[in-house]
Amino acid sequence: MNLRAELVIIGAGPGDPDLITLKAVNILKKADVILYDNLINQALLDHASANCEKIYVGKPPYKEYTPQERIHELIKEKAVDNKLVVRLKGGDPFVFGRGMEEIIFARQNGIKTSYIPGITSMLAVGLSDITLTHRGISEGIWIITGTKKDGTLSRDIQLAMQSNTTIVIYMGMKNLPNIIKECINCDKGDMPAALIQHASLPYTKIVKGPVKDLEILAKEHKITHPALIIIGEVTKIETEFAV
Repeated sequence: MNLRAELVIIGAGPGDPDLITLKAVNILKKADVILYDNLINQALLDHASANCEKIYVGKPPYKEYTPQERIHELIKEKAVDNKLVVRLKGGDPFVFGRGMEEIIFARQNGIKTSYIPGITSMLAVGLSDITLTHRGISEGIWIITGTKKDGTLSRDIQLAMQSNTTIVIYMGMKNLPNIIKECINCDKGDMPAALIQHASLPYTKIVKGPVKDLEILAKEHKITHPALIIIGEVTKIETEFAV
């Protein structure tokens, strides 16, 4: 592989197209090929040149999707002839985005790589008046996947329940009943929590309530994936101190 070929892994941010970085936009304008995910705002593709090849390689939750192996093949195929290939991923590629897997693959095939961070969806909860940390209330953040590769829950959820931190669960809606059960088993069923779908977009949905009621609230408000589960006292600060 010619070492002038290049793969740039770009974080597209949480959804609002204005929340992508300027550096990312400048690379999109120069890209020869863009391999883009399901969760990116397609308005971002407008930054690309007319000659840029745009290929959808999305992974809609629990539906037909582009296998990771095929994405790797496309990276290798499209990087020939000194092409600049952009891998455009929702949120941040290094937060449950498999960005490093693609960088490793590219380097193993002689392709130059670089990474441009994006705003992970967790940070967009601030747009709904939820802070992730707050002095005297939350001492930190646990960021946990709600679905491991084998479909089971991460043991970290149990561990996080024992700490005085905010718990943010990605990709957890399918396992929401089991997450609630784990919280109840840890005597945290009454812990304040929130569900946020499409954070940063005009059609954002958010509900708040105790953990034990989240499944009912999700059904009532028709909140499905992609959504974040936030557990902790921080989810009720805005309500308690509203003027």
